[in-house]
Amino acid sequence: MKRTILFFAIFISVATVSFAQLKIGYIDSDTVMDKLPDVQDARQKIDALIQEWQSEIRALENDWKTKYDDYEKRKLIMTDQTRAEAEAELIKLENDIAQFRDKKFGTNGELFLKQDELMKPVQNKIFNAIKQVAEEENLDFVFDRSGDIMILFAKEQYDISQKVLDKLKID
Repeated sequence: MKRTILFFAIFISVATVSFAQLKIGYIDSDTVMDKLPDVQDARQKIDALIQEWQSEIRALENDWKTKYDDYEKRKLIMTDQTRAEAEAELIKLENDIAQFRDKKFGTNGELFLKQDELMKPVQNKIFNAIKQVAEEENLDFVFDRSGDIMILFAKEQYDISQKVLDKLKID
């Protein structure tokens, strides 16, 4: 919300200071991202990692379930020491599963780092193409209607998505 208010404040101040007509373009970054092969490759790599890690988590959970079921069947005939050891092992397995999840999918986990590693070059490539098109078209502003700042109405003539795709050599 603050970005939208800031956007309109800047827009109004520029419009009132300058008597020249502003030239504005917009891009639908979702469209560009969907059509860019580099993005598709990155998404496939990320999806493969997610599936691999989820398989590992399922294997750990199945191991825990098997040990828990075995514990439940035998706990009445176990000695206090054996029962305590089995419970400690189950707790350790639960903690291992939680740590694995956090390591792979947590805030600063491997998934986050891998997404950043794979997507940063693609984002830079797109940004450079946007900058080139904006300079060639002599645009004052280019907005992303897929992001936080929404444009509720825009003439199609200002959509530079296809030109960005052309710069990136995408159909």
